[in-house]
Amino acid sequence: MRVTRDAVTLPDGRQAERFVLDAGGIRVTLASLGATLLAIEAPDRAGTMANVILGDADPARYPAGGADAPDAYLGATCGRVANRIRDARFALDGVMHRLAANEGRHQLHGGPDGFHRRIWRATRLARGVRMRLVSGDGDQGYPGALSATATFALLDPHTLLIAYRARTDRPTHVNLVTHPYFNLAGDGEGAIDDHVLGIAAQRFLPIDAEALPTGAEVEVAATPFDYREPRQIDAARAYNHCLLIDGPPGRVRPAATLHDPVSGRTLHLATDQPGLHFYSGDWIDGGLATRPGRPRFGARSGLCLEAEGLPDAANLPHLRSTRLDPGGVYRSRTLLRFG
Repeated sequence: MRVTRDAVTLPDGRQAERFVLDAGGIRVTLASLGATLLAIEAPDRAGTMANVILGDADPARYPAGGADAPDAYLGATCGRVANRIRDARFALDGVMHRLAANEGRHQLHGGPDGFHRRIWRATRLARGVRMRLVSGDGDQGYPGALSATATFALLDPHTLLIAYRARTDRPTHVNLVTHPYFNLAGDGEGAIDDHVLGIAAQRFLPIDAEALPTGAEVEVAATPFDYREPRQIDAARAYNHCLLIDGPPGRVRPAATLHDPVSGRTLHLATDQPGLHFYSGDWIDGGLATRPGRPRFGARSGLCLEAEGLPDAANLPHLRSTRLDPGGVYRSRTLLRFG
C-alpha cells in the first residue's frame, strides 16, 4: 500500500496538495482543494487501467480551481449542505436563516463559496488521507461553527471508503456529499447510455421545474425510476432525483451497482445515508475539458450516484432531518468497490 503526496500551485496562487492511493488494484488521486476525487483508475476485464470518473489528475487544470471557473463539482466534497435548499433559506428554532444563493433564488451545494472551493488541511494515513475544514458561524449564511473531516482510504485493493464527520457549536444543518461523475468506459470515452444501473430503492422524491423536491414520496414501480432490477439507463430520460435507499439509514447497506458491458468494469456502492441522488449528466457544460488532447465533456459524459441526506430537508420537516446539534456528531460512510 502506497500513499504519496505532492504540492500543487493553483491558478489563483493558492497552495494545495495532491495524494495518490495505490494498493495494487484501483489507484485513487485526491486533492486538498475541495477534498476532491480527481481520478479513480480501475482495470477493465483485460487489466487495462482507465480513469472512471470525469476530472483531471492535475488540480491546477481542475474546473473548481479558479474563482471564475464553472462549478461542475467534479469529484468534489459539497457542503455545508449538498443539493438544493429552496429560496436559499430555512427556519431553525424559530429563526429564519438566509443563505447565499447561487442557483437563481435557491442555494445549490452549499453556496457560491461552498466546501468544494476551500483548501482542506490534509494528514496522510497508512491507507489514505484525512482532510479537515473549519467553517465559521455565518459561513454562506449557515449558523454555527462547523468542524468537518473527510477521510478517504483503501480498505482493500478494490474498495474505497469515503467517510465524513462533523461537529457544531450551534444548531445547524449538515449534508456532506462526494460528487464524482462515473463513466466506467473511461473519462472522455463517450456517453453512459450503455451502462447498466441498479438501485436498491422502492421510493423516490419527485421534483418540480426547478429541480427541488415537491415533498412527496412516490413508489418507483411502473415509473422510469424503477432500477430495482439492473437495466440499461433510459437514454430518453433526464434524471436528477433522489431515491430513498432500502434499509435503515445509519447502517451501511448496498445501494447501487453500475456496469459497463464493453469494458467489463462494475461499481458496487454501499452507504449508510438515506438517499442516493441519481444525476444522468444531461446538463454537463460542454466547455469542461478533460486531460489535454482528450475530447471535451458533454451531456451524459458521466453520471452521478451521490450518497446523501435528503434534499431540502431543512424545509421539509416530514423528511429525515439533516439537523445537527451541539454535542452530536454527523457521520456518513460510503464504500465504492470496483470489479
